Parts: sequence; C-alpha cells; structure tokens
Amino acid sequence: MRKFTAEKLVVASHNQGKLEEIARLMQPFGISTVSAGELGFDEPEETEDNFIGNARIKAHYAAEKSGLPALADDSGIEIDALNGAPGVYTADWAETPNGRDFTMAMTKTWKKLEEVNAAHPRTARFCCTLVLAWPDGHFEVFEGKIDGKIVWPMQGEQGHGYDPIFQPNGFDITFGKMDRWKKNEISHRADAFKKLVKGCFN
Repeated sequence: MRKFTAEKLVVASHNQGKLEEIARLMQPFGISTVSAGELGFDEPEETEDNFIGNARIKAHYAAEKSGLPALADDSGIEIDALNGAPGVYTADWAETPNGRDFTMAMTKTWKKLEEVNAAHPRTARFCCTLVLAWPDGHFEVFEGKIDGKIVWPMQGEQGHGYDPIFQPNGFDITFGKMDRWKKNEISHRADAFKKLVKGCFN
C-alpha cells in the first residue's frame, strides 16, 4: 500500500461540510487541504453503478487536474427490504428541478417500505467508499459502513441527507438527533477514514 508523503491534499468535493470534516481529520498529520470547488474544478459525471467506481472517477479527475493527490468519497444508504436501494442513487432520490430535497427523499423511502410491507426492524446501513488517487494514476480504496435501521417519523435537525430516519445499532436516537462530532466518530465515513489513516498515513 502506498504511503502518503505530500503536504497538500485535494478533497474531490464541492461540499463544504465534507471539506471541514476531512480537514479536521488531516490536521494531526500536518496536511493542508483544498477542495475541488475552491480550485474551480467542475464535478465530473458519475457514471458507475457502484460506490468504488464513482469515487474513483472523482479522485482521478481531481488528481489529474491539480497534479496533487486527491481524496474522493462516494456514499449512500442501502436498505435491505428495498434490495439495497437507494445505494449509489441515494442523492438522486432527492433531486428536484430546484435542487435536492431530502425530506421528499425520506418520505419516498418510507412509502416504498410500506408498499412492500417490509418487516420490522427495517435494517439498513450507511456505506462510504474513499479513494485516494495520485497524479500518476495509482489509487487506494477504503470502505466503511455502519449498520442500523430505518425509523419513522423523521427525528432531529442535525446531520444531513437521510440522517433523520437512520438509527444506528446500539443507539436509541437517529443520526438526525446526534451531535455532529459524535456522529463523525462512529459514522460510515469515520470507519473508512480509520482504514485510510492506518493504510496510508501511519
């Protein structure tokens, strides 16, 4: 596995929250971060039907354009009773002509579970795939997940996406009710990051 030796990392994302989270994780290693958005890069089209494929597209694109190592993630929620949907289409379920509406997406998700009369608990997991890519084309992949269940009605104003309907195993509150930094310690992204740090930074 290739070790990370650069002093700067491009975060292949236009999401400010994600940039803050990654910058915080990189701080102990003395690595500065800059987002693809700050560098003025477009977002490449995600054409794959799996998390690894889409994360690779974003990481390689940012690494090639910047000449620096780049880190991308692709993540989503998989619901067992819906055969793993929405999965890589998690954000797509929220798309509207006026931007993303996750309240609509969560309502749609619950309706689908009701339509198939899914048994309780309605098990699900958040998945995160991180790809660290170098300008020479080399890349490393790290996958994380957290298991839980889908609950209704929506609970909490914290987090983002489907957090208000996801209750992680071992907790009696949803991600939507959980303190942001507490969630960041146990999340699917945290799981993937631990593997990334162990593989490339230690």
